[in-house]
Amino acid sequence: MKRFVEVHYHLKPGMRDEFYQAVIAHGIADASRAEEGNEKYEYYFNQDNEDELLLLEIWKSAEAVQLHGQTAHFAWLGELKKKYVSETVIRRYEISEK
Repeated sequence: MKRFVEVHYHLKPGMRDEFYQAVIAHGIADASRAEEGNEKYEYYFNQDNEDELLLLEIWKSAEAVQLHGQTAHFAWLGELKKKYVSETVIRRYEISEK
């Protein structure tokens, strides 16, 4: 069953653009999109809150999400979060294909 992952990054004040640029510069988004099992990995800017960044992901399976969490670029994202992010809220959903 596919997995939909909704990630809300709550950034330290004024750090959203710098965090996003760091993610792009380190190739984290491209590496995640290139993973086996990834169908969507897109960032969205909240127009009402300049300190929030939304990430939407779709994975072919729970196993693909688990493997994503074991990659070097995922670990590097964790390091960037220490510098820029004050809170991360993650919601995971199963997608039924009928």
